Amino acid sequence: MPDVRLASPQGKWILLTTVLGSSMALLDSTVVNVALPAIGRDLDADLASLQWTVNAYMLTLAGLILLGGSLGDRYGRRKVFVVGVVWFAAASLLCGLAPNAGVLVAARALQGVGGALLTPGSLALIQASFHPDDRGRAVGLWSGFGGIGAAVGPFVGGWLVDGPGWRWVFLLNVPLALLCAPIAVRHVPESADGRSDHGRFDVLGAVLGALALALVTYALIEARSGSWAVALAAVAGVGAGVAFLAVEKRRPDPMMPLGIFASRQFTAVNLVTLCVYAAFGGFFFLGALQLQVVVGWSALQAGTALLPTTALMLLFSARSGALADRIGPRIPLTVGPLLCAAGMLLMLRVGPDASYLADVLPALLVLGTGMVTLVAPLTATVLGSVDASRAGLASGINNAAARVAGLIAVAALPLVTGMGEEAYRSPGAFDDAFGRAMTVCAGVLVVGSAVAFSTVRSLPPGCRRPECRTYGAVLSPPLEGERARGRLS
Repeated sequence: MPDVRLASPQGKWILLTTVLGSSMALLDSTVVNVALPAIGRDLDADLASLQWTVNAYMLTLAGLILLGGSLGDRYGRRKVFVVGVVWFAAASLLCGLAPNAGVLVAARALQGVGGALLTPGSLALIQASFHPDDRGRAVGLWSGFGGIGAAVGPFVGGWLVDGPGWRWVFLLNVPLALLCAPIAVRHVPESADGRSDHGRFDVLGAVLGALALALVTYALIEARSGSWAVALAAVAGVGAGVAFLAVEKRRPDPMMPLGIFASRQFTAVNLVTLCVYAAFGGFFFLGALQLQVVVGWSALQAGTALLPTTALMLLFSARSGALADRIGPRIPLTVGPLLCAAGMLLMLRVGPDASYLADVLPALLVLGTGMVTLVAPLTATVLGSVDASRAGLASGINNAAARVAGLIAVAALPLVTGMGEEAYRSPGAFDDAFGRAMTVCAGVLVVGSAVAFSTVRSLPPGCRRPECRTYGAVLSPPLEGERARGRLS
């Protein structure tokens, strides 16, 4: 049994290590969007290259995060976490030194691999190290401090872009890793599952899943060309997706056991997740561009402007979870997406010479209120819709679903709204397409609300409740329990 106490010096070192590691990934997910216009100008990149700058990272992270923790279970959680930190930092260094958009995209894909190792690994270290009496508080502190990192990300990113340059958005990870890795090696105890009945890694499932996502993403981003290669990629992507489902159905130890979807409520809440996080992914990708390209703000101004959504999450997510415990998840999961939809429609007022107080802030406050309303109940419903022994599996799948939703949204929205390759260089063209995108996102959120209203029911008494009560990330729900196993069963 783990016996490290939170108040002990070792407990504080462990908490610092896990916060530093997870903050690297959280910072990266929020600061890059603010840097996109500067990246485009410096590397002479078109809109498709900016989409790939975001999506290459999300692609490998979403495709591999379900496998990340299984390596730690078998080979040592500290060891794999440190490998993830070092890998992430090395890829970040390559991003910061990238001479062109192609190298940057490849380095971002490598970053996602590191993120898939360190993101689940940071929570696994807490659960494997702390005494059960302190574990809940340790998880709460870990998620709270990580949320603060996510909150300051856009501000820090904007300051770096306007100051030393966009490359420092990535280079910032190097000193964080140089601090984190030695502390982990010195102060964090090693742990592993120790069982002899580990199944094989579902490498084929992971490859097929990532391949399907990559091909579909390529087809959506490059669809403007109308070439045969795009059509073939789309067909091959669908085929890889079908093959992935077939492999997962037949394997004795699948990465994603399809039997978990026998729970109607679990399936429904993941549909809601796909809707809301697709809208969030699209909004935060295009919103940072809108504030700089159309409104004319600096990167620092744009990054600071987006702070209210994360601040509201940090301040009120725990209270939202407590309210959902009393009234059930159906109302919050119905009302929350509608509030988010209203916030995105209010963004239609944000155009040239927009006022922050009169135009931007009201939209972000309504959007942030909607996010606060739905995120905690969403996680609670995911955990409560399956047997307690499968709560980790359920959370891992839900987290991956959110990342996949954002990936597809960033790939599809510019195509759906008619953005050309050079749209982000034309304020008028981008403003028009942004308005259409916000309308589409609002519509997707309304669909998510309707799904929640028609399918989500009260949670059974005594079901598993979330440990992460305070949460600040806006692009994915929190991970819970011993999720992120490659053999999540």
